[in-house]
Amino acid sequence: MKKGDWLRADRFLSGENAQCEVPVPLFQQTVSSHFVIGKQLKRPCNPMILEGIVTTVNPDGTANIAPMGPLVDREITRLVFRPYDTSKTFQNLLRTRQGVFHVVDDVELLARAAVDRLDSLPRMQRAGRVEGWIISDACRWFAFEVREIDQRERRGQFTAEVVDRGRLRDFFGFNRAKHAVLEAAILASRTGILPAADIAAEMRRLAVIVDKTAGPAERRAFDFLGDFINQALSAPRATSPAYEAPDAAPDAAPRG
Repeated sequence: MKKGDWLRADRFLSGENAQCEVPVPLFQQTVSSHFVIGKQLKRPCNPMILEGIVTTVNPDGTANIAPMGPLVDREITRLVFRPYDTSKTFQNLLRTRQGVFHVVDDVELLARAAVDRLDSLPRMQRAGRVEGWIISDACRWFAFEVREIDQRERRGQFTAEVVDRGRLRDFFGFNRAKHAVLEAAILASRTGILPAADIAAEMRRLAVIVDKTAGPAERRAFDFLGDFINQALSAPRATSPAYEAPDAAPDAAPRG
């Protein structure tokens, strides 16, 4: 984005009156595919991406689960989602304009949801303030309502306001293997976009981290993603696998 595409906006974080720069296309208010629902929200100042899982409601009332990394502010009062227009998340947000974002540390759930291979839905409960579902084993959750939608590109932009939140349990903490699984899940979701050689090289690098720092769940999740990637790239493991699975730790549970 060129410097001229940035506008000045008041910092909306509580108690701060300073100015900050946030990316807002100059022509945004003149395009019919961009519209505001209720009050207009300012974009997060100094935003960062927070990886997690978003649940939205399908037309039949069931939950759709998708890993997603929205732009957030430090206090997590605003969320900016950018799902592709072919995704269920996009369609559900466009229809219901609400959902629940979760901070999780369950890498097996994240890995399987990333490639739409959930054997079964996790235990969930109904959200109170919005039409949506809360994953019961999440660390934290943030119910949101969409205030602004931009559909000018294949990746829509849904700017949402957090209207309710809760804490269910402590976050496990920083673990390199968990982060490696997250990176592998992103690679698995991009097998049709990134060069196969690049994916293979990155998976081999991540396998070293998993080998050194993983527990049983992280190993299972990483092996699952490795198998998925190998199949997606049509690369037989016996000849040129995308990665070599690390040796299982003595106490590692068998893959299932």
